[in-house]
Amino acid sequence: MMDRRAFIGTLAGGLFTAPLAQGAERTDAMPIIGFLEAASPSLVQPMREAFRQGLREHGWVENRNVRIEYRSAEGRNERFPEMAAEMVRLNVNVMVVTGEPMIIAAKRATSTIPIVMAAVGDPVGRGFVASLAHPGGNITGVSNVAVDLTGKWVELLKEAVPGLTKVAVLWNPTNPSHAALWREAQDAAHAHNLQVMDAPAKIAEDIEPAFSAIAKGRPDALIVLPDPLFNGQRVQIASLANRQRLPSVTLFKARGTTISYGPSLEENYRRAAAYVDKILRGTKPGDIPVEQPTKFELVIDLRTAKALGLTIPPSLLQRADQVIE
Repeated sequence: MMDRRAFIGTLAGGLFTAPLAQGAERTDAMPIIGFLEAASPSLVQPMREAFRQGLREHGWVENRNVRIEYRSAEGRNERFPEMAAEMVRLNVNVMVVTGEPMIIAAKRATSTIPIVMAAVGDPVGRGFVASLAHPGGNITGVSNVAVDLTGKWVELLKEAVPGLTKVAVLWNPTNPSHAALWREAQDAAHAHNLQVMDAPAKIAEDIEPAFSAIAKGRPDALIVLPDPLFNGQRVQIASLANRQRLPSVTLFKARGTTISYGPSLEENYRRAAAYVDKILRGTKPGDIPVEQPTKFELVIDLRTAKALGLTIPPSLLQRADQVIE
């Protein structure tokens, strides 16, 4: 038999330890966020801090009222399935992921734990969500509309590189979005009367051979398609491109990349924290509309350009949001 005060105390204790997230049966009061990264922690530190800042804006402070479990693939896409499976074993309240291969791994690992996308090109086209306004299911987050930017990268290279006639495209055949991006790159290059060559790389060990093929093809510039593998190996990729004296352009800014143009990845992660907040407070992920980015950044690494003997036109420098000197 339990007296009335003991019963009320037990009931109240149960209420205060109840989970905040969908589908989680937790015994501790502090919710857990699974934060899955493609690149090494040193490379994604700005994104981590932007995410934590976003959490703080909504009243969540790491290790005070929320726990974050960080896992890094260290630039190896093949690690994604095990990372996602580990988050399921840890029974996290929500997963934060970026890039199609990682989203696919998370989606295959669970249909109940909420998944927040920090960046993805075409979530509707890839079948991650039913629509931007009504995602449905357990996935929502921020899109980076990468497919729409491919033509812009070609235009930027055309403006920055005098006498541009041939562009190489580093892409990953195992990334489901890259077939469309590769076609976009071809169409954009042909629209500017440029030749285009493909340089495929599926795993980290393929990158150097891809650049050996690029050297034989003798292009004038390089487009690096957005991919967790390439993001994780971006220092190596920039070094190889610069060694071949190839001006390069990509989606997100990276040290040694000549030009980057795309959504602010830090802003994407800050916005992803707002999704996590809503989910931890009980909103179903399928009811939270997917956002498209509103802040785009043009970053020019003038140091790299000068090292390559490339003079960036003043008109392009004036439009840049950031010039690294």
